[in-house]
Amino acid sequence: MRRTYTRLAGQLVALTKLQTTYEKQLLSPTLLSTISPARAVAKMVSTARVNGDLNNTEVLRKSSVVPPDPAYSQRTLAIQKEEDNEDIRVLHRPFLLHQDVANSDWISKLELSTALKMAEVDMNRTGERLKVLVLYGSLRSRSYSKLLALECARILFRLGCDVRVYDPAGLPVKDDVQHDHPKVQQLRDLSKWSDGHVWVSPEQHGTLTGVFKNQIDWIPLSTGSVRPTQGRTLAIAEVSGGSQSFNAVNMLRILGRWMRMFTIPNQSSVPKAYTQFTDAQDPNDHQSYIEAEGGSRMKPSGNRERLVDCMEEFVKYTIIMRQQFELFNDRYSERAERAAKSAEEERAKQKAGEEGNARSMAAADLVNGVDVAGI
Repeated sequence: MRRTYTRLAGQLVALTKLQTTYEKQLLSPTLLSTISPARAVAKMVSTARVNGDLNNTEVLRKSSVVPPDPAYSQRTLAIQKEEDNEDIRVLHRPFLLHQDVANSDWISKLELSTALKMAEVDMNRTGERLKVLVLYGSLRSRSYSKLLALECARILFRLGCDVRVYDPAGLPVKDDVQHDHPKVQQLRDLSKWSDGHVWVSPEQHGTLTGVFKNQIDWIPLSTGSVRPTQGRTLAIAEVSGGSQSFNAVNMLRILGRWMRMFTIPNQSSVPKAYTQFTDAQDPNDHQSYIEAEGGSRMKPSGNRERLVDCMEEFVKYTIIMRQQFELFNDRYSERAERAAKSAEEERAKQKAGEEGNARSMAAADLVNGVDVAGI
C-alpha cells in the first residue's frame, strides 16, 4: 500500500513539473514574439486551468428558445368597443386610440405570440380576462409617468387584459376622516377588483412623488377579512428628468413587498423622459394624427423594448399565479389566530352554559340535582 502511495505521489510531482514547464514555454518571449498578442491571449485562455466559475454558469438551467408563431402576427385579444362597458371605457381607458391607429401602431406590430397564446388559453379556461389596475404619479398636463403608464396599458390591452387606469386628480391627501370620499372608494374598489397592478412613478428628489405615494397610502393592508393587494402581481416603472436612476423603482419594489404583492423581477427605468416621447397631435388633423400614431407616443429605443419585456413578463406571471391566488392568502399565523379565537369562543359558550345551568338549578331549589322543595 505504501509503495502505491509513493508511486502516485511521484506521478503527481512529475505532472506538476510538466505543467509548469509548459506554461513557461507558453509565456516565453520567444514564443510570444512569433504570434500576435490577440492569439497569445486566446491561447492562454484556452489552456489556462479553471480555478472557479466566477459567473456560476455551470449551474444554469438549459433553456430552449420558443419560436414565434406566425399565426399570432399582429393579432390582438383586446376588448372590442361593442363588448366593452361604455362608462368604464370613458372613465378608466384614456389609453384607447382611434381604431386606424390601434390597427397599425408600433404595439400592434410587436411579436408577442407566446404571451398571446398563454392569455388566450387562460381566457378560454377561466372565462375571464386578467384584471389590471394602472397607477401613475403626476398631475402635470403632460405627465411623462402618465404617458408611460398609457403605453403599458396599450400593450396589456392587446394581450387581452381588462385594463383600468386610475386618475389621481382629486384624491385627497391621506387622513383619518375622508375614507368615504368618492375618489378614495373608487381607488379601493379598483384594487380589490384587480388581479395585478402596474405602478409608474416619476423620480423626484431621489424618490417617489407624493402624488404616487398618496394613492398607496389610501389602499389599506386589510379591510375586515379582505386584503385589497395581497397575492396580486406587480410591475414597476419610473421616469426621470436626468440620467438613468433606479431610486424610484427600488422604492416601488419595497412598497410592493409591504403591500404583500409579488413584484416581477424585471423593471423599467426611463431616463430623460422628455426626450423619449413624440409631440402631442391634434386629433382633428386626422392625417397627421394617424401618421404620429396618435401623438405623445414612446420613441423606438432600448427603453421601449424593456418596457415591452416588463409587460409581457407581467402577463405571464399573473396568468400562472392567479390560478393559485387562494394559496397565497393562506398563512400559518392567521390560521393559528383563527384557531385560538375559535377555542376562546367555545370556552365562553361552555362557561355561559354552566352558569345558566347553575342559575336554573338555584331557581328550582335543586341541591345536587335533587328537588329539596318536594321533600
